[in-house]
Amino acid sequence: MEKFTLEILFQIIGIGSASGLFYNNDALYVIGDNSGFLYEYNMQNQQLNQHALIDNTTQNIPKNLKPDFESLTHHNDTLYVFGSGSTENRNKMIEFDLKSKTVLQKNNLVDLYSVMQNFGAIKPEDFNLEGAIFDGENWYLFNRGNGVSNKNTIFTIHAKNLGEEFALISVNYKLPKIKGVRSSFTDAVLVDDKIYFLSTAEDTKSTYDDGEILGSFIGRIDIKTMKIDFTQKITSTNKFEGLTFYKKENNKIEFLLCEDNDTDLLETKIYKLTIPAK
Repeated sequence: MEKFTLEILFQIIGIGSASGLFYNNDALYVIGDNSGFLYEYNMQNQQLNQHALIDNTTQNIPKNLKPDFESLTHHNDTLYVFGSGSTENRNKMIEFDLKSKTVLQKNNLVDLYSVMQNFGAIKPEDFNLEGAIFDGENWYLFNRGNGVSNKNTIFTIHAKNLGEEFALISVNYKLPKIKGVRSSFTDAVLVDDKIYFLSTAEDTKSTYDDGEILGSFIGRIDIKTMKIDFTQKITSTNKFEGLTFYKKENNKIEFLLCEDNDTDLLETKIYKLTIPAK
């Protein structure tokens, strides 16, 4: 792969432990894995708004109680925010309307997550969804293999609505290592017919406990073959957990990234990653 560039674009005060983001019309929507809010940041006037996704929420929910919102995706005017499924409190999926800026529906995906675990032969303690894509016909949910079994799995669910009947496919991936530690999926986004994904190497055997950060990769998967085209290490220090498409021009593609700093500090750096569009 040709040279990439990674730079800090700006910092947002008021958001901590950022875990997912979506860029749309100069607005950046951000979720944090310890918060029950969806944050809306206007990049032009630098104004930050917050929308409650759950009742009686706060910006720093205790770890054992948090909904652990780790991924979001969109289709048409709806954002879909997913809990990781890694504990009983983390099975929610929230549908949020981008026009009215209101919650449309709250869903409990405990039954779907159980089916996925059984189908993918993933133990409950190794189940940890951290990326989501919806193209209108298929849902792609990314299990982060940072548990003992290292199950980096993409589940493809063929259904327009997750509450209806569906066909299910799962594919396992061996992602690159850093210092002997295998990286694991942390987010993904669909651009044209390619899935661009982030993976992070974190020295832990738990989906619950954090470990030493060893670095992060950008990678690409052809959606037709579901095979990896390339991976590229982009940092040795950052735990990137959020990825969204920004712009494409001059044979280059730009993404915005956010990182989970694993602290209670309410500040988030937004990075811009530029790679060749090929």
